[in-house]
Amino acid sequence: MVTIATFNEQAKAKHLRDRFQQAGVHADVLGEGAIQRVAFMSKPQANVKVKVEEGDFEKAQKLMREWESGDPEIGCAMRCPQCGSAEIEYPQLTRKFLTPAIASVLFALKVFPKEFYCQSCHYTWPDKEVPEKEQWWQ
Repeated sequence: MVTIATFNEQAKAKHLRDRFQQAGVHADVLGEGAIQRVAFMSKPQANVKVKVEEGDFEKAQKLMREWESGDPEIGCAMRCPQCGSAEIEYPQLTRKFLTPAIASVLFALKVFPKEFYCQSCHYTWPDKEVPEKEQWWQ
């Protein structure tokens, strides 16, 4: 399964999953809000992923392009401002990081800022930055 969309809210991810299933594309919703809240002492962001089968990815992308402008719940899916990928983490540490407790202390002490991280192109951007909305498929 591959990530087709990333959301801050579970309800929006479930809405997209339901639209995919109505269109005949199998999709799952995976969330990790509790991990972020506890391990990284932060409000969950970029924590709900909608995943589709690899063979359905192009069809799912095409459907999202059609739905994005007419459905604000789908249009708010998060994308990397650099490459358009939906493979986003927040904060910028992978969930496989060995010592999330140490990272959470460093974040709390503001030793380094929490940023969004794109797993595809490794771009990071601050939580406060709101990049101009571009068409993610271009």
